Amino acid sequence: MRRVAVTGVGVICAAGANREEFWRSLVEGRCAIRPIQSVDCSTMKFNQGAEVPDYDPLRYFEPKLADQLDRSTQVAAIAAEEALQESGAVIRPERTAVVTGCSLGGKPTEDRTYRQLYSEGRTRFDPFTIPKVMMNASASYLSMRHGVTGPCYTVSTACASSAHAIGQAFWMVRAGTVDLALTGGTETPFTLGMMRAWESMRVVSPDTCRPFSVDRRGLILGEGAAMLVLEPLEAALARGAAVYAEICGFGMTSDASHITMPSSDGAARAMLAALADASLDQAQIGYINAHGTGTLANDPTETKAIRAVFGNPPPVSSTKSLHGHALGAAGALEAAATVLALRHGILPPTANFTAADPACDLDVIPNRSRVSQVEAAISNSFAFGGLNAVLAFRRSA
Repeated sequence: MRRVAVTGVGVICAAGANREEFWRSLVEGRCAIRPIQSVDCSTMKFNQGAEVPDYDPLRYFEPKLADQLDRSTQVAAIAAEEALQESGAVIRPERTAVVTGCSLGGKPTEDRTYRQLYSEGRTRFDPFTIPKVMMNASASYLSMRHGVTGPCYTVSTACASSAHAIGQAFWMVRAGTVDLALTGGTETPFTLGMMRAWESMRVVSPDTCRPFSVDRRGLILGEGAAMLVLEPLEAALARGAAVYAEICGFGMTSDASHITMPSSDGAARAMLAALADASLDQAQIGYINAHGTGTLANDPTETKAIRAVFGNPPPVSSTKSLHGHALGAAGALEAAATVLALRHGILPPTANFTAADPACDLDVIPNRSRVSQVEAAISNSFAFGGLNAVLAFRRSA
């Protein structure tokens, strides 16, 4: 089987409008959590989120096209454009795949349409409503935009969506099913309906996200997209492409236990599966990008899982403390952070950290990034429904 390189990375999220801004925010430990602007939260129990600041679709799209694409597809397209341009890979249509992750689909369009129907009493709606809200809208648009006629689909597994997508794209390139893959995830959850739904779960922090801290109060929702370009390492080197890292393993499991409470056993098995798939042993892993939501349940459960796999755990951080929890796009943003950490030899911090929780006894790289050239790293994504996905990466020689 072929070794697989990451040759392009594209990002847009609260922490940055492109890859470089995103990485600079992570290295500097600048938290992108701010008061939510797009939804009136004055009667809600939280008002903090990680929105893309000052987003204007007309900076990126002609008015007619912008009107035909939901915000979730727009940000996916922006990240994909950056990743492909930087990679410089030539798309052979039938030998290229597009695999994206998305948990919610076009929520902004859906929320607006329901408001028009139930509140305003309208009977005529945007004829593009269905194409804009469907879960696969981003994957389909990207395939048409870039002329990809090979495999094209969307994975929807809640907060593990884009990690599952990247893992499956990796397997296709490694097996020779395709020669190039554009893969990642997108999510834009900031609508009144979604905010109220998350409020009812009582897992959103009223102030900020402080994973692994003893006084953590919950997650902070985020939005955005990240895309990776994957291709055979041999082909990338032959054309002189810059290689960010190798993607070398993928593991996935199901807890089969509880719809919202995580299982340390399921998470541990996913990490072990990723290591086995990558032919890596525990001692080779020098960094873990944790799922790290900042909720009371997740962080100690993930700590227990990490300790079950690693007798002497490597440094761990949760970049959700910087860019928020982007749900279906979380795994892609965190995969991008992990790849960039390997390339630059800098481990991003867990921001907003205050005091250690004895139940989270890990080196969480508190508040300041750390210079450290590590051999390999994993990125964890654990979703509601008990669905776990772990990606393994190796530093490029």
